[in-house]
Amino acid sequence: MFVVATAGHVDHGKSTLVRALTGTDPDRLAEERRRGLTLDLGYAWCTLPTGEHVAFVDVPGHQRFIGTMLAGLGPAPVVMFVVAADEGWCRQSDEHLAAVDALGVQHGLLVVTRSDRADPDPAAHEALERLGASSLGVVEAVAVSGRTGAGMDELRAALSRTLTTMPPPVVDAPVRFWIDRSFSVDGAGTVVTGTLGAGTITSGDVLTLRDRQLTVREIRSSGSTVTSVGPVSRVALNLRPVAAADIGRGDVLLSSDRFALTSELDVRLDARQRLPTDLVLHVGTAAVAVRVRPLGAGADPVTARLTLARALPVRAGDRAVLRDPGRQSVAAGVLVLDADPPALTRRGAARARAETLRTAVIPPDAVVEVARRGAVPRSHLDRLGIDTAELDDIGGWLVDPDRRSDWIARAPAVVAQWTQRYPLDPGMPETAFLQALDAPRALLPSLLAGTGLQAADGRVCPTGSPGGLGAVEQALSTLLERLDTAPFDAPQHDELHALGLGRRELAAAVRTGRLIQVADGVVLRPDAVGRATRVLRALDAPFTLSSARQALGTTRRVAVPLLEHLDALGVTQRISDVARRVVVDSQ
Repeated sequence: MFVVATAGHVDHGKSTLVRALTGTDPDRLAEERRRGLTLDLGYAWCTLPTGEHVAFVDVPGHQRFIGTMLAGLGPAPVVMFVVAADEGWCRQSDEHLAAVDALGVQHGLLVVTRSDRADPDPAAHEALERLGASSLGVVEAVAVSGRTGAGMDELRAALSRTLTTMPPPVVDAPVRFWIDRSFSVDGAGTVVTGTLGAGTITSGDVLTLRDRQLTVREIRSSGSTVTSVGPVSRVALNLRPVAAADIGRGDVLLSSDRFALTSELDVRLDARQRLPTDLVLHVGTAAVAVRVRPLGAGADPVTARLTLARALPVRAGDRAVLRDPGRQSVAAGVLVLDADPPALTRRGAARARAETLRTAVIPPDAVVEVARRGAVPRSHLDRLGIDTAELDDIGGWLVDPDRRSDWIARAPAVVAQWTQRYPLDPGMPETAFLQALDAPRALLPSLLAGTGLQAADGRVCPTGSPGGLGAVEQALSTLLERLDTAPFDAPQHDELHALGLGRRELAAAVRTGRLIQVADGVVLRPDAVGRATRVLRALDAPFTLSSARQALGTTRRVAVPLLEHLDALGVTQRISDVARRVVVDSQ
């Protein structure tokens, strides 16, 4: 099947033309028939004499309904542009062509209607010139009369020729089905319609709507029930479980986990003048408020960052339209360059980003996208529609070789700096290590390979450190074992130096509560106060420094500062120049 959308000024005979081609009136609403004016999207289909099945999406031509027109035109790959012979090119002809051009539609034909009322050649000549300057380029022109039927056979033949120039659709692509209508059918439930531009939908498929999983109960296309439908087709889907009121135009059904939702886009614009900040973005059948932030200054082509009011499954290469709702007019065409753009946080970042986007290519280069991020899950780029098939991954992650080399080169220094700052830690916590490198956790094993480092018990330390313990921790353990046997035999400076415990290491041990320091260079176990209290309480009170030193089994170098430390804590009390007593128990 092929899908063709109409375009053209109001009351130039678009609906009449579709009715003459298909035998079906695309104006579904009673109000449309009463007023003779298309208010909403209309649908009809036929089979051409050459065998092509064609579905038509008839759009309203009035300026007030340009948003509705864009919803019908957006997903359609072919346009039938209509101009009346007796009126020629009109204001809405310009608006509709601006929309066609903004969307980059490249396939279509010109139909000059009401050729029984006036010579069609002048209207055709002007219209062909205007269409030729748009994305449509050179197209066929056919003059017809809906009243007499003149030219209808020529139109069918021209349609057939136009459709044979279409590129083959991608049947195995993930489904992104933009909905243009929803309604409820008695006994069946909710039905939605739309144009399937790529991929295949089969009865029983589960598709994602926002955060919901919906099952396709039945499929209809061209008035028939089918078990499966491929592109390009007009499709009606019976869905469950969802109410018709909860789904409608602008919603999109997606293959599960195959698209990323984005609320920021970097785009190239075809605007010919400075744009307002607040506009409406039309993509697929959706219309979403956006804020426009120009990037750079005087860049040609113009680039901008669009911030969407709600996230949409947009990909690089998508075409869209910016509409000015105040003027009810097309403001600019949009080509999406990046659906996952980097944050603009530094001074000059916007200008630099504009320079980068000037050379952006469609489709995006996977190698460039990986290099920009350093490392990225393959699944993330796949959801953005970026082809990663030629790239090798590490545990599902795509890694830039230069970034990985930098991480590996910096890793030993990062751990060494941590060890110098926290000498008693048995290693650098994995989280801190990865944050310092700005690397993902999933890549930790590959980052340590060849660096002389290992991961043990949630920490990164030099390879071969037993149990993940560093040299300082081992020295401290040796000291604590010695003091456990002789709790008041504080080691001399040269002994501490031999263990590798200098001022910095001892200060860290005191700071973390592993030791207490009663004087410069005099360190004891943290339970030394409790042990000393119990020994001194057993002495006859009051006791002297000499009796305390002997009871504690230590030297004057340790006993003097230890007793002064106990005095300061309020455990002991001086009662004369030479005597003390224990006044408070300490555990």
